[in-house]
Amino acid sequence: MSTDQSAVSRRELLQRASNGFGLVALQGLLANGALGDTGSTGGVRAAAGPTGPQVPHFTPRVKNVIFCFMSGGVSHVDTFDPKPRLKTDHGKPMPVPVKPTMFNANGNIMASPWEFAPRGESGMPISELFPNIARCADDLAVIRSMTSVGNEHAQANYFLHTGFSLAGHPSAGAWVSYGLGSENRNVPGYVVLASGGAPLGGINNFGNGYLPAVYQASLIDPTQKEPLANIVAREPDGRQRRRLAFVNSADRQRIARRGADDQLESAIRNYEIAYRMQTAVPELVDLSGETQATQTLYGLGSPVRETVEYGRQCLLARRLIERGVRFVELTCLPRPAELGQIGNPWDQHGGLKTGHSEMAQQVDQPIAGLITDLKQRGLWDETLIVWAGEFGRTPFAQGSDGRDHNPYGFSVWLAGGGVRGGTIYGATDELGYHAVEQVATVYDLWATVLHLLGVDHERLTYRHGGRDFRLTDVHGQVIDPILA
Repeated sequence: MSTDQSAVSRRELLQRASNGFGLVALQGLLANGALGDTGSTGGVRAAAGPTGPQVPHFTPRVKNVIFCFMSGGVSHVDTFDPKPRLKTDHGKPMPVPVKPTMFNANGNIMASPWEFAPRGESGMPISELFPNIARCADDLAVIRSMTSVGNEHAQANYFLHTGFSLAGHPSAGAWVSYGLGSENRNVPGYVVLASGGAPLGGINNFGNGYLPAVYQASLIDPTQKEPLANIVAREPDGRQRRRLAFVNSADRQRIARRGADDQLESAIRNYEIAYRMQTAVPELVDLSGETQATQTLYGLGSPVRETVEYGRQCLLARRLIERGVRFVELTCLPRPAELGQIGNPWDQHGGLKTGHSEMAQQVDQPIAGLITDLKQRGLWDETLIVWAGEFGRTPFAQGSDGRDHNPYGFSVWLAGGGVRGGTIYGATDELGYHAVEQVATVYDLWATVLHLLGVDHERLTYRHGGRDFRLTDVHGQVIDPILA
């Protein structure tokens, strides 16, 4: 009971007026704020309900994150971490002990099929795989010393996305949405552009874990007639409003009888935002208002279908952050020869040159186009791009022309607001096998991302099972040298 006798608490209102809550629920569908508790227990102060914009811990450098997830594991020694010794010792046995790999069909040292060259004023070496991204070298902060605990796709995918190698924990996007909310009441704070499907481990990579369900990702597939499941209204608007009001009334009466129910509260909020998204999502995926020049910039005129579809994702990512979405994740499409297979298309245990060439062609122009477009529209300084796979690949061959998984040292990069472009952080050994200088972890990566968003990773917590959990578990240091 509130100590202020003139005020009525939300719970009291539920208890006293539950029979009339149908009209209140309907009003909530049409009003600016979502119903429900503030829900923020992680130190980021609630400002506008659980899904509205929240106040960060300190002044942020960026407002939004676009996560370009390279599912399957990009080979760092063929992209952003040149190793001349691989060429000089090509075909020779590894001079150091080799740890168990995924398939243990380990061969000798294998040189990169691609040449590296210094790019931009910074002279950052980038391979010929990425001619368009290479022109953006001075915008990138490449971390060459990233490590993972997982040597298997699902385990490593969970670890990269959630900070834990098992399913059931919130994704980074869910944590960001929980901590900072969305600036647009008509779209959620966390969106996955899912035309590439889910990586190994499934949609748990995008889940809310033990956070309220309202923070899980909304999956939008722009290749489908209905880009978000059940987003097209099946009944007249008036009838739909009355039905939703009835459902909300029943839910609220249950809460009034039995007390607080986080899952039910999240369901109510999800009903509300789903109703508003019926208008927002079709408008979002309609690119007819984009100029031909913009569409060409992103590769939508490419003869390669996968380039077109990944370009569509990049363009939609820009449109989403323009609309206030905090965290957007992009998914890689399967290679043409692997249509219908599980989503780990960078995973070349054989045929490395063909596979990596096809995947680079898919993402190179669209990502470079995204960087250019963000700058042209004044969005660059408030947006952070994260480019990463779940692990790297071995410097020695698997079979005759593939590479196995390597979690002991690989490359990721960040670009955008608050990032010192043209920077290289950390190093692997001369073979590219192990990180040996300024070793970085996934915890450090997300601590840095949260820092740029104005969030202290140690204070963004959620109590579950008797302890406070966080995205960085009990680890993580901000990687200050890559910050501007």
